[in-house]
Amino acid sequence: MSYAFDGEPALGHLPGRRLVLVHAHPDDETLTTGITMAQAVAEGVEVTLVTCTLGEQGEVIPRELKHLEGRDDAALAHHRAAELAAAMRAIGVRDHRVLGGGRWRDSGMEWLEPGIAGGLDAAHAQAAHPAAFARADLDEAAGLLADVLRDVRPQVVVTYDPQGGYGHPDHVMAHRVTMRAVELAERDAARPGWMVPAVHWVQVAQSWADAERRAVLAAAADGRLPEGMTASGASDPFPPAVVPDDLLDVVVEAPQHLDAVVAALRSHVTQVRVEPPWFALSNDVARRLTGREGFRRVRGPRAATRGRVADDLFAGLDIGAPRD
Repeated sequence: MSYAFDGEPALGHLPGRRLVLVHAHPDDETLTTGITMAQAVAEGVEVTLVTCTLGEQGEVIPRELKHLEGRDDAALAHHRAAELAAAMRAIGVRDHRVLGGGRWRDSGMEWLEPGIAGGLDAAHAQAAHPAAFARADLDEAAGLLADVLRDVRPQVVVTYDPQGGYGHPDHVMAHRVTMRAVELAERDAARPGWMVPAVHWVQVAQSWADAERRAVLAAAADGRLPEGMTASGASDPFPPAVVPDDLLDVVVEAPQHLDAVVAALRSHVTQVRVEPPWFALSNDVARRLTGREGFRRVRGPRAATRGRVADDLFAGLDIGAPRD
């Protein structure tokens, strides 16, 4: 099976800053790290996106595309691959790869609460598709990702926290695979090993989440939300990615790239409804578009200095001046 972006040239090994981001499905990359990727591209960073599955179990939002949902994995996979390619053109990322060339598929999930997903527990695991990513052999998947790391030789790797950001089993597996791949990449293999200097998890500051919820609730009360979008409850729990502000090491704030990110989100038409300043996923819960993204460094030197949050994923790394 081939996709729109297979066969694009891999990155070279010229001096400069190199960033690898590992995401579970098409659209995750733009939803959680779109601003960061756009800013990195603008700064001349070589950006590689690795997508672990093509979202075959995704819940299709537009009525005219509902025929793609749950009937033909290949049809939805190809459609979402094309969406991903368009989104990356909007942001400017040229090197994007599917882990194992499509070896694993979307595991599926359920909405447990607004904004919090789950699935593939003991009961679901036995009935899951044999190629479900959440059932992948950890070292097999991590070994393939380690090959990418040895090839690209990034100074920074970004993925989710241990809970996968919001609980989706493929996000949890992407975290596990990434952390294991960083270990495996250091070992001797068919090519020289590579030690990744810094690893970051995507995180959301509690104060940001609180402010967004207040804004959505106020818009819902005033009738300003688009038709069909709803607000989460004032007391609903936040997903695991929301953490105390002081746990963030890096905040990338680049609202000048928001138009590009909106264009990328609109490319993911099966999965995301975008009506600025709002967007919503298949659960119809309104979210506010933002030009700011947060990260927690879990490997490498301290990113922040004198207690101040850094504004650059490469902060504190001794890698020389960026390449022009």
